[in-house]
Amino acid sequence: VQLVESGGGLVQPGGSLRLSCLASGFTFSSSTMSWFRHIPGKEHELVATIGSAGISTTYADSMEGRFTISRDNAKNTVYLEMNGLKPEDTGVYFCTAYAGMRRYWGQGTQVTVSS
Repeated sequence: VQLVESGGGLVQPGGSLRLSCLASGFTFSSSTMSWFRHIPGKEHELVATIGSAGISTTYADSMEGRFTISRDNAKNTVYLEMNGLKPEDTGVYFCTAYAGMRRYWGQGTQVTVSS
């Protein structure tokens, strides 16, 4: 299983970023995908989850309305659209796949929100 995130970077408060995660090595279209984030000094936090068909989505309370998770099963890719970014959103964002009764993690992509 391989998960490769991209799209992180430095953005000003109020700005937007779109993260992508390219998956391989498992049946992507059958797997629930999630984004987590790690903020220094805190535990990993679940950001959003999307079901295998892309219909069911859930979000952490603090992200709902600002972040949107989506997927393209033809491209084996899951996305996280982030709008209205705040400095407290700064952290490393990880793509995860739930497959074969275990969770797999990508290497993460850094998101920094700062003026």
